[in-house]
Amino acid sequence: MAKQNVAEQFVDILARAGVRRMYGVVGDSLNPVVDAIRRTPGIDWIQVRHEEVAAFAAGAEAQLTGTLAACAGSCGPGNLHLINGLYDAHRSMAPVLALASQIPSSEIGLGYFQETHPDQLFQECSHYCELISSPKQMPRLLQTAIQHAIGRGGVSVVALPGDVASEPAPEKAVEHALVTALPSVRPGDAEIDKLVRLVDDAGRVTLFCGSGTAGAHAEVMAFAERVKAPVGHALRGKEWIQYDNPYDVGMSGLLGYGAAYEATHECDLLILIGTDFPYNAFLPDDVKIVQIDVRPERLGRRSQLALGVWGDAKETLRCLTPRVRAKTDRRFLDKMLKKHADALEGVVKAYTRKVEKHVPIHPEYVASVLDELADDDAVFTVDTGMCNVWAARYLSPNGRRRIIGSFSHGSMANALPQAIGAQFTDRRRQVISMSGDGGFSMLMGDFLTLVQYDLPVKIVLFNNSSLGMVELEMLVAGLPSYGTDNRNPDFAAIARAAGAYGVRVEKPKQLAGALKDAFRHKGPALVDVVTDPNALSIPPKISAEMVTGFALSASKIVLDGGVGRMLQMARSNLRNVPRP
Repeated sequence: MAKQNVAEQFVDILARAGVRRMYGVVGDSLNPVVDAIRRTPGIDWIQVRHEEVAAFAAGAEAQLTGTLAACAGSCGPGNLHLINGLYDAHRSMAPVLALASQIPSSEIGLGYFQETHPDQLFQECSHYCELISSPKQMPRLLQTAIQHAIGRGGVSVVALPGDVASEPAPEKAVEHALVTALPSVRPGDAEIDKLVRLVDDAGRVTLFCGSGTAGAHAEVMAFAERVKAPVGHALRGKEWIQYDNPYDVGMSGLLGYGAAYEATHECDLLILIGTDFPYNAFLPDDVKIVQIDVRPERLGRRSQLALGVWGDAKETLRCLTPRVRAKTDRRFLDKMLKKHADALEGVVKAYTRKVEKHVPIHPEYVASVLDELADDDAVFTVDTGMCNVWAARYLSPNGRRRIIGSFSHGSMANALPQAIGAQFTDRRRQVISMSGDGGFSMLMGDFLTLVQYDLPVKIVLFNNSSLGMVELEMLVAGLPSYGTDNRNPDFAAIARAAGAYGVRVEKPKQLAGALKDAFRHKGPALVDVVTDPNALSIPPKISAEMVTGFALSASKIVLDGGVGRMLQMARSNLRNVPRP
């Protein structure tokens, strides 16, 4: 057997860790690794047109599979392009290994062509970031990077000079068994005892859930039933906790709806479960708060806590629920369920009048029809901006659908790249990119990646010819909109010119048929929907609160839009409320 070089050893270790693809753009310093991938069964090189797309795609793959994904950039400008997508993956706790190839090792520090220092540049968006300067560091350094990414949930970056990658791997290199399965984290008995006392002493308990409740739906529901607690959620918790939830009171935050805000402020005890909800202006400051999180550094950084509990949601609630005293008083829960249903009834009315005849098309109508026609196990990737609003209000989770976006990092242009990574995990699963015209055009070049690999991603383009969320921010702050208009082409014609399916929709009656045709098409498809840029109501009075940023008034007044099928669920839950 021929002796391995460092690049071949690198690729072998990635394959052993479960990596099936590496996304990137080829370049001279990467050539040894790319060639090793070419010759290694079970792992593929995925050529994208921009390295930022590579990082977003890897992050989406990791979020869907829960396993390690990988991306790469060549020296200098190549790997610098990774940074935005890596920030998003890191803040989403997606296990991603990024290879930042480096200039020749003998030239580092001498101002060589394309010289940067990735081992310094990527420190803030990674758990682990190191330079391999000698073959003797392999494979221990790469194995350490992999276990940081998997074990801590986030990004690891390895910088590897091209000349080192080409050198022979050391004989009898130390390799250890890779640990790729996450453990359960259970709080200590003392913390559980304290939490039991707080719950038993509280007359009114509210749960507020984030993405950390993934896999814990049954445990959350069992606990909510035992203590008769309304359950709200953050945007990243929507897909995990909203479905089959008779205690649902909606979402809090900038895009919030329903009674989640009231439920978190009118309780005696608020329990934050698996959420690092960043908008502390929406959290109460006169209510006892408990936070449960598997990441101890997050405990208490948003609000003052009566108790911080280090543990994952599933195990913590398994320990807690049998030990708390069952509550029988439903008055607080029923009051919040009624407020929630009333709130949704109110906001729906504004967007149901002749919406099927409105031109330009209401984006709310597009999102509603899309939700109805999409598969029950569809993966939605959602652009930051107004598409976040439509996803939050209209997509109906069911335990099988997935909703992925740049919900923590808030980057533009994430939806198309994330759809690429999502579709590579399963070509048979429906993947829908809810793209805004601003986000789509920013990284539009990688539409060609869909065509090149014949990925059947369906792009539903909400084309309002503006940066809608930015314009809204300006109006909320009392500023005239400026620099937000886009002069757009016919995106459907561009899709067709690239060799994909493309259709432009300008009238509501065309929408359902266009979406069905696109969904039936076996390859990539783009539906360019011309939507109303003035879809959201603007408050008649600009308050001081609004000027300070995303305040409660902005959320409640400016973003009072429709809510799709969530109203049906709220009405259904009201059946549990006893009638006088």
